[in-house]
Amino acid sequence: MGVGEQGEQRDILAFYALTAFAAVMYAVPGEWIPVFEPLRLALLTSGVAAGLMALRRLGRAEPLYFDGARGLALLIFSGLAFASIAWSVHPDVTRTTGMELLKLTAIYLTIINVITTGRRLAVMCIAMVLASIVTSIGVIDWYREGVDLVEGFRSRWVGVYADPNHMAMNMAMVVPLAVAFLARKESGWVLRAACGLAAILAVVSIVLSHSRGGFIGLSVAMAVWAIREKRRLQAIVVGAMLVLGLVMFAPESFWKRNETVTSFHEDASAMGRVYAWQVASRISLDKPLLGVGAGSFRFAWPLYAPPEATRAYVAHNVFLDVIGELGFVGLLLFLVFAGGATGGAFEASKDKEMGWLARALAASMAGYLVCDLFSGYILSAHLYVLFGLAASAHRIARARVETSMVVQRMPTTGKGPTTAWEGSGHAA
Repeated sequence: MGVGEQGEQRDILAFYALTAFAAVMYAVPGEWIPVFEPLRLALLTSGVAAGLMALRRLGRAEPLYFDGARGLALLIFSGLAFASIAWSVHPDVTRTTGMELLKLTAIYLTIINVITTGRRLAVMCIAMVLASIVTSIGVIDWYREGVDLVEGFRSRWVGVYADPNHMAMNMAMVVPLAVAFLARKESGWVLRAACGLAAILAVVSIVLSHSRGGFIGLSVAMAVWAIREKRRLQAIVVGAMLVLGLVMFAPESFWKRNETVTSFHEDASAMGRVYAWQVASRISLDKPLLGVGAGSFRFAWPLYAPPEATRAYVAHNVFLDVIGELGFVGLLLFLVFAGGATGGAFEASKDKEMGWLARALAASMAGYLVCDLFSGYILSAHLYVLFGLAASAHRIARARVETSMVVQRMPTTGKGPTTAWEGSGHAA
């Protein structure tokens, strides 16, 4: 077997491992199936994908693709997080946070180097959507059985889904992807039915979480998708059906909790956010450039919180969290990364062949970032996977445009045009 064939095999295996990671990220089998717990499947699958990708690049003497300014910004951001051990108020936590952020950066780089075709992009999105059914069933079952409900009525699940707010924003992320496949006739009736089920169950999970931020993020995501989708009437009908189902089947407790937005001074959860934002503001005034160190926001709480805020919270806003922990230098790097990925998804949505999926990714990103205005989770694998998929969509669409321009400049040979599966062109 030649070096080229070995490289292609490694690339394919890396894609399989990456798709498995996307599924494990939602199904989290290690959290509820004891035999899988010691395997650390998320780390295993992502590590295999990254390792095979690196071997393929080394074997064929190909440079690693770093994704331009947004990829460079993420690398520097991760380096800054690790370097913040030097000035952190809690160096041990900062060291752990820095290591985790480096792992998430590696996942992002693996995605943009492996997801190089429209087919691969679609398959990975499908894996996330279908695996989310497992999470939704877990959340719904816990609510039905009354298992470990937060505040006595807010449902959640295991692992990263143990926080109702975190669970809700991660479920909101897959809804636009699911409805995009559902609305597309070319998907086939089996896949469309499965995606429709995934979308419905995800919305139910968000409702049962009673997460106000998750509900707002989902609403924004679906609005962006419906507005930008070319089959607008069909998109509006699908969105209206989801809204109608929400209105009809949401429990009374869901509406009561959302009504507390207008009386947040009487809501302990809402006031926790207000106190957290005050802490972030005071940190930024004291240490504006570099913050208190990655992961150290809660440990800096006693130094900056008002006297009445006796309980330490997370920042409840990813941008304020970055300002508090890594200062405005970190915020600038994070904005370049996040803005570049988001802008790339919206640009890719203009692509004639892959635009339908890129529009769903753009909607998911819009909703996710809105959720992040109420939740501060720098170490969220879902964020880096979503942004990686958006960056990949941008790269694939851009490569197709460049290829098209080259073809247009080539002299006509008289041969008929060749066709390929939608989005199958390999990104340069």
